Amino acid sequence: MTHGYRTDGYGALGGERPGLRESATRHALLPLRIFLGVTFIYAGIDKLTQSGFFSATGSGSVGEMMRGVRDSSAIPALVDLALKNPAGFGYAIAIGELAVGLGALFGLLTRIAALGGALISLSLWLTVSWQATPYYYGNDLPYLMAWLPLVLAGAPTFSLDAVLADRRRRMR
Repeated sequence: MTHGYRTDGYGALGGERPGLRESATRHALLPLRIFLGVTFIYAGIDKLTQSGFFSATGSGSVGEMMRGVRDSSAIPALVDLALKNPAGFGYAIAIGELAVGLGALFGLLTRIAALGGALISLSLWLTVSWQATPYYYGNDLPYLMAWLPLVLAGAPTFSLDAVLADRRRRMR
């Protein structure tokens, strides 16, 4: 860089506005965060407001769903654990989805929220959608993979994490 400019085309010199490519790269995970956040918030609220979901038996209940997938799941012991207290399991999933969705959407403790989302998706893939053939027909595996970039990168822009990090930098 003897001439004062970058040859890779990805950055702007100090004082210059960032280019479109740099801006797009910086904000690349934002659509994923919004999608996962809204989807998991919706899923959590849907479970919390659905009559009968937290029941041990009956149409649309978590208990009935768990009994229906028990023999085809990858980890039947996990399903058995959920069946010991279907309402508790249902509330844990619903509140977990809500917390994860809010964390992702607002970018608060994003890596932790994304890890929670990945764990929820992994547990649902290994139990509820494990029997899907071929495997890519199951919807929980793509959600698991979608959470992983947020586990790795967090939410560097348009997030409460970024605001808090900036505030910490200024206080030093």
